Amino acid sequence: MTFSPAEADKILTDNFAPWVLTLGLTVQETGERHAVLRLPWSADLARDGGGLSGQAMMAAADTATVIAISAARGGYGPMTTVQQSTSFQRPVIDADVLIHVRVTKLGKRMAFADITLTPEGADEPAATASTVYALLG
Repeated sequence: MTFSPAEADKILTDNFAPWVLTLGLTVQETGERHAVLRLPWSADLARDGGGLSGQAMMAAADTATVIAISAARGGYGPMTTVQQSTSFQRPVIDADVLIHVRVTKLGKRMAFADITLTPEGADEPAATASTVYALLG
C-alpha cells in the first residue's frame, strides 16, 4: 500500500523539524518501494562559489529516505538514521534537485536505501548516497 504525494507531504510537515522544512522539499512521486522529492534551488543553501551546499543535499537525501520507507511500509512510523554515506560528483548551481530514493531492503527492524540526487534537466547525478535506518515501531 502506498500513498499520494499530498499524503507524503503531510508526513513532512507533521514529523520534521522546522529547519528541515525550510529546505522546501516537496514530494513529486511515491511508489511501493520508492519516492521522488524536489529540493528547490535557493541561494540561501549555496556555499562559497555558488554551489548548493553538501549539508543541504545530505539532509534532503536523509529526509527523502523517510518518505520512501514510509511508502514501502504503507505509512509513517518511528525510525532513525543509523548510517548515511554520500558521494558528491559535481556541483549544483541554480537548479532544483530531484531526489530519487529506492528502498533496497525492508526488514522488520532495518531498512536500506539508495539515493540519487540529480539537478533538474541534467543527465548525470550531482551526488549519490546510501542509507541504513532502524525501524523503531
